[in-house]
Amino acid sequence: MIELNEIVKYCDERTRRGDFSDFPQAYNGLQVENSGKVTKIGAAVDAGFLPIQKAVEQGIDFLIVHHGLFWSPPQPITGVNYKKLKALFDGNLALYSNHLPLDAHPEIGNNAGIANCLGVKAIDRFLEHEGETIGIITEPLESREALKSKLDEIFPKTMTSMEFGSETPKKIAISSGSGTVPIEEITKLGIDTLITGELRQHHFNMAQELELNVYACGHYATEVFGVQSLAKELSNKFQIPWEFIDTGCRL
Repeated sequence: MIELNEIVKYCDERTRRGDFSDFPQAYNGLQVENSGKVTKIGAAVDAGFLPIQKAVEQGIDFLIVHHGLFWSPPQPITGVNYKKLKALFDGNLALYSNHLPLDAHPEIGNNAGIANCLGVKAIDRFLEHEGETIGIITEPLESREALKSKLDEIFPKTMTSMEFGSETPKKIAISSGSGTVPIEEITKLGIDTLITGELRQHHFNMAQELELNVYACGHYATEVFGVQSLAKELSNKFQIPWEFIDTGCRL
């Protein structure tokens, strides 16, 4: 049994929460507290009712999420908002959210996790936000075919490939989650291949016209790495169990 404030302090420091500017509507850090003790850690991408409910059922009392409760101006605590908070309070479940810091982190971040799975090293960074860089640029694999094959293994149910660039990519950019901004930025940096999460229909035309290789691997699927890495690290440090709650999202 570990003190809640000790766990939160470690998470804040490890992710540089206080130094990292996120989107205005995102609130990183402890969003809901519990009675003050932690015996089991959970990790989930979203603070939805289902993962909260599953966490309570599985005896988790500290849940790390990438997308927290607060993404818009204050909302009435009615309907599903009430259900979520009631489940958290009744289940004595603390909720900790961490967004952009867990995309960008060079060791436990989502982008770093994808690079690790591909077996490539980061050689540079890109995609600036408020003085921080979110995405990473990696060394290339031997061929586009080898890259696609590995991505198929990592993201077997969510990956869409748009291969209009070189068969031997020179620079690979990785940016988890929404790829709307990265695809517009990479050509300025001489990047010919992008691995991201979620795109819109017109990005197919952009990839074709700009002669890029673009792999849209799923917003959810590309953002499971950070919360899992942080939860595993906490588990090892504080010697308490952890569990990932998969909602089955394929978007």
